[in-house]
Amino acid sequence: MIGTCKFLSTVGMSVLLTSASLANGPQVTNKEDPIKKKSTTQNKNGSEVFKTMQKTPKNKYILREVPGYFFETGTETTTKAVADTTPFKPSISAGAIVHMFGSYSQAGFGPGGNASEDWNKGFSLYRARILLGGQLSKKGSFFMETEIPTIIGTRIDSTTKNVKVSPIILDCQYEHKFSTTLTLIGGMQLVSHNRNGLQGAASLLANDFTFFQYPYNLFANQPLQGNFGRDLGVNARGYFLNEKLEYRIGVFTGRRATDNSPLRTVGRLVYNFLDADKNYYYSGTNLGNGKTISLGAGFDAQGSYSNVGADLFIDMPVGSPGSVTLSTAFSYMTGGTSLTATNSFAQLIPKQTTQLLELGYYFKDVKLQPYIRYENQSINAEDNQVTPGMDKSTFNKLNSGSVFGGGLNYFFNGYGTNLRLSYTSFTKGVMNTSGEVDKKSFGQIWLQLQFFIF
Repeated sequence: MIGTCKFLSTVGMSVLLTSASLANGPQVTNKEDPIKKKSTTQNKNGSEVFKTMQKTPKNKYILREVPGYFFETGTETTTKAVADTTPFKPSISAGAIVHMFGSYSQAGFGPGGNASEDWNKGFSLYRARILLGGQLSKKGSFFMETEIPTIIGTRIDSTTKNVKVSPIILDCQYEHKFSTTLTLIGGMQLVSHNRNGLQGAASLLANDFTFFQYPYNLFANQPLQGNFGRDLGVNARGYFLNEKLEYRIGVFTGRRATDNSPLRTVGRLVYNFLDADKNYYYSGTNLGNGKTISLGAGFDAQGSYSNVGADLFIDMPVGSPGSVTLSTAFSYMTGGTSLTATNSFAQLIPKQTTQLLELGYYFKDVKLQPYIRYENQSINAEDNQVTPGMDKSTFNKLNSGSVFGGGLNYFFNGYGTNLRLSYTSFTKGVMNTSGEVDKKSFGQIWLQLQFFIF
């Protein structure tokens, strides 16, 4: 996202108007112009699916925020053959992704102690990112994007509205592909052991990421000291078994309790039973493109903290109207019980399990996608993990929560432009006047517009 409204209006619009011309390659005639092409095509099952009207960059897999399905496919073999016989020329692509929304939400919605049932309303700018990606050599590429660290349009205090913020660097990566079995990515990048934590923002099924799958790596003041789920480090990635088996293993800075704190280690192994899934930031829904059945498992560890989990993702045509998307995940994590370890997370991350379920169906003819979503976080803290002076049972009830909701997505132009309407109920423990913990639910209605171009 950008730092100020003025910066968005000047730089952002300039990027949107010129991004197509920045990609390397000769100018095309009207006959060849991809803008003149149909925006739909036939997949291998004969069904009509969305395709972008943008020209495909030479390396569509460095674009991160959007899956490769966003661009025309079926020419990779020819492109590779041409690239092997022609001199290399560096190229660069630019783009933007914006999420803006109107909401009607109870003040107590979301994690935390606020228990107000008052309904708040307003309009906000949630994401407004400028993206840059480029091919530096035949094997080397880079990706960068900006972000605004706080939502524009929210109330700061009783007299002030947040109207401008300073931009930050969200992603900053260099990637070098040695072979199909080994690619190294260095820099600031998304870090997670499960699929939802590694999804790009442009292709989510719901209007936003899960609340509980990686709740301790979003901000600098949280236990893992993250940057919106990102961390600095080096990640290795590769494929085996006809590119169906993917591995990821990386080391990152994690929490810096001392200058010699142990590094954070994150690993993941995924098997794709049907189509290979080569996107670095995974998709949340493929809008009827291809057939994906992906089963993954991973771990995340630093000091006394450990997190293990598994996930299943299914996206494929079901029936003549369209395609189904199913995403499930389970994680078990704990900060350990040692209070004297060099990197102790005992009183930062209590023992818990989290679950996620997302289920949607995309109707290709009307471009509509209804979905439902369920999440759960069950805290079962050890003695050394409880806030001093608090009863363990009370601590567990206050910190556990669940989410249930659903919505309807309308895709004007696939990932490029869409509108998402959702209702979500957040249930959590709230202390009553008698000192007991009650479960209360708080609602949120959210209407979000997305536009994306690269």
